[in-house]
Amino acid sequence: MTMRLIFAGTPEFAKIALERLYEAGHEIVLVLTQPDRPGGRGLQLQASSVKTFALEKSLPLLQVNSLKLDGKFPDQAMQAQDMISLAHADLMIVAAYGLILPRWTLKATPLGCLNIHASLLPQWRGAAPIHRAIMAGDSQTGICIMQMDEGLDTGDVLLCESMSIDPLDTTALLHDRLANLGAQLITKALLQLQSLTPMAQDPLLATYAHKISKEESHIDWNKSALCIQRQVLGLNPTPGAKTLLNRETYKVWHAHAISHPTNPLAQNHPRGSIVHVSQDGIDVQCFDGVLRITQLQRANHKKMPLSELLKGQALGVGSCFS
Repeated sequence: MTMRLIFAGTPEFAKIALERLYEAGHEIVLVLTQPDRPGGRGLQLQASSVKTFALEKSLPLLQVNSLKLDGKFPDQAMQAQDMISLAHADLMIVAAYGLILPRWTLKATPLGCLNIHASLLPQWRGAAPIHRAIMAGDSQTGICIMQMDEGLDTGDVLLCESMSIDPLDTTALLHDRLANLGAQLITKALLQLQSLTPMAQDPLLATYAHKISKEESHIDWNKSALCIQRQVLGLNPTPGAKTLLNRETYKVWHAHAISHPTNPLAQNHPRGSIVHVSQDGIDVQCFDGVLRITQLQRANHKKMPLSELLKGQALGVGSCFS
């Protein structure tokens, strides 16, 4: 059975779900996505992944700054309300849209709104569930298809599937696997919608996935090697973990903790000190061991293999990151 759907989403995670729903034969009667944002080195306006797909398929498209009728953009919200009403959709699907859905949107279609959420609710409600799962060292995550209510990711769960997190997964790698799983589950949920049993979330088990702040990018070498490993992997691909050396900023894209220092005298080095350098990586002293950096980039320079970076940089034993 196919449905008339409104789809609200913005990044690649959402685009993959939209593409799968389109391929499944559902009629996409309206696509909502955020306005174009500056991006890239030139800060040129860039369309979202969802917008790009919608334009390719000639789907009805609307970009607004807010859906709140009493907010800063009431004219845009009223336009959205009119277009949603005229679409005569059965259901709204939401995936990483990035805007708050007010009460009127939840009641705008007969079957309400379903959200594709990248965590095992009620764990990691909020904006950055994939980042937070990796940074917390979780071994499991997953996708929940949730019936949206007025709370923040508090609605009943209709369908859920878990997925293992590898200790060396980056947010980028985990994002791609979860995006594909989300696309599969939402398609499955629509096929089984009449027979699914809503499951209430336990609020006592809830955790919140706060949006990643710029302050979280800086590496504190006084922390454990495992903690820094999770920070580095969780902030890849954005915003990236940062550290300083000789007043120059470096981005650390990949690293892993080493249980026993390569250099037997490493424990005598200040935290942040480079204790060993090889083609395998740059070993840095932390609170309780050593972190081996395997992907490093000078700020405002292109990425290059570590072997190439080492040729022109003063990254020898004794140098100290801060």
